[in-house]
Order: sequence, then structure tokens, then C-alpha cells
Amino acid sequence: MATSIAFFDLDKTLINRNSATLWIRFELAARRITRWQALQGLGWVIRYSLGAADMTDAIRQSVVTLRGQREDEMRRRADAFYDEMLRGLYRPGAFDAIERHRRSGERLVLLTSSSNYVSERVCADLGLDGHLSNRFEVDEAGCYTGRAIEPLCFGDGKVVLARRYAASQGAELADCSFYTDSHSDLPMLEAVGRPVAVHPDPRLRRLARRRRWPTVDWDTAISTAEDDR
Repeated sequence: MATSIAFFDLDKTLINRNSATLWIRFELAARRITRWQALQGLGWVIRYSLGAADMTDAIRQSVVTLRGQREDEMRRRADAFYDEMLRGLYRPGAFDAIERHRRSGERLVLLTSSSNYVSERVCADLGLDGHLSNRFEVDEAGCYTGRAIEPLCFGDGKVVLARRYAASQGAELADCSFYTDSHSDLPMLEAVGRPVAVHPDPRLRRLARRRRWPTVDWDTAISTAEDDR
């Protein structure tokens, strides 16, 4: 039997909010960014949600602002952010889906544009086998260089990273599943054998309907036939 992996997006998929928006609010409340910086960040998120912005540019620009900051301080902030703002946002049905794949003997992997710090906490809480996420270059002194580690975990980059991971496990993406809410994840949805739309945005909902991809509701803790593979 071929090795199979279930990949899960985070924002608006496993959790019911966009973590980037919440992070901006978290940083603003702590006065680590200005109102103008917060508005700029929220503007990127809004344009992205409307399909009018490439988030790779926003990710790279945000990493530049980290230059010189210590990684251990960022990890501390990310831990506080997760505990205060993300931990209570998991969709109930996500636990059912994860457990079903676990019982089937599949590997469970978070595939997200969020940072590796948040991803580590998600994996620990949900018992996932690993994560593929955005990572930032750190120098020998433990400070950020201002560069992201490529490829970015977004769009086509998710496919590159997922394919590398699958190969390391002796798997093919054609034998894997991917759960996401976003049309921006179309490359990954097309790469796997079992794409699933979770509370999809309007563009993904229309596409899923045309291609007859399963569309699921995880806001209740009830696994339905619609969510079955």
C-alpha cells in the first residue's frame, strides 16, 4: 500500500480566522508596530483575500522588517500569540478529520504560510507528524538577516515543499489529501489526488463545484459522508 499524507492548511481551515490579521492586532496592542504599519499589513491581507495581491511580496517585505531582531524573542512572542489568540479557534470538525486520517495510518502534516513558530505549537496541540511553513534566515548571533528561506510556503512554493516532504516519506502527492479554504492554494489542490475545500472562499467554492471536489463544513464536530474520502 502506498504511503499517504494528509496535508492541512491553517488559516480559515483548521482555525476559523486568519492568523496574519490577528498577529497584526497582537503586535499593535503591544505597541511593537505603529497604526500605519498595522493598516499597511491589513491592507495586504484584504487585497490578498480579494485576489488582488500576491502574498509572497508581503511575506518577503515583512521578513525584511525583522532584520537584527533576535529569534528567541520572536519565538517568545509567537508562543504568547498562540496561547492568547489562536489556541481557542480550532474548528470542531477539524479534530474529526485529523483523527480519521490518523486511524487510517496516514501521516498528518500542516502546510501553511504561517511561521514555523506557530506551526510548531499547532503540531504539538493536534498531534501532527510535521509541518511545512515559512522560515526566516538567522545568523550565527541568533538574529534575523531579513531574508526568508526559499521557496516560500505559499502558492507554487507549497507544492515544491510538499513534494519534497512526500518524496522523503516514499509517497506521491497523487496519493495524498489536502484541505484548504483558499483559491490561492489551487496549485496544491491540483497536485494531490484528494483535494478538499473547507469553508471555501467564493472563488474556490465555484471551482470546487465545477470540478466536483468535496466541500466540507468543520464548524460542527460531526463527520459527514460529504467529508469522507
